[in-house]
Amino acid sequence: MHIEILVEDSSGQKLLEAVLPKLLGEYGEPHTWNMHAYKGIGRIPKNLKGRADPAKRILLDQLPRLLQGYGKTPGIDAVVVVLDTDKRCCRAFLDELRILAAGCNPAPNTLFRLAIEEVEAWYLGDRQALTDAYPRARTEVLNRYVQDSACDTWELLADAVYLGGSAEIKKTGWPLPGKLKHEWAEKIGPLLEPDRNVSPSFGKFRDGLRRLVMMEDDL
Repeated sequence: MHIEILVEDSSGQKLLEAVLPKLLGEYGEPHTWNMHAYKGIGRIPKNLKGRADPAKRILLDQLPRLLQGYGKTPGIDAVVVVLDTDKRCCRAFLDELRILAAGCNPAPNTLFRLAIEEVEAWYLGDRQALTDAYPRARTEVLNRYVQDSACDTWELLADAVYLGGSAEIKKTGWPLPGKLKHEWAEKIGPLLEPDRNVSPSFGKFRDGLRRLVMMEDDL
């Protein structure tokens, strides 16, 4: 099976590069994939004929055009779109995404998976991986996290692992937040064990990918 994978930023790409071989096997044995990182999530256009500028590389703005293109391209068996929910209602957001995909003609086989509230929830879902990467992580901060809750997730992780916490990061400003998100992906991502992760949204991502490739294996 060949899968095209769309993520909203390059730190998400770093994370998935570490996790995908644990879920799908090594590249080409037998599955293959291409990863595409965008520069932000954006918003779903009001119609499939939106004229978003492709050069801006904002994922949701481009999604109708992308899915329609994939639907017409031979050799693409599935498209996986990974997004943060941020403050959105998960169910309503998924409904919007599925309606968008269904409106494509032809529609590619598309799997949407959401990190609740942010992809940092997936790091927090594997406490062992996180503390192996950051042995000095503040236990009292980690213990107050309610898994997959809307609680300013990246800030909570920063409060646990970064000297000065999220307040210091925000005071310093860009590009420090982006650099740290890449650092977390590079340090924690390779240590994540998919079957140990207690994040419900990570579990849906893991199980959805496994079902996707098993469908082809059963053909």
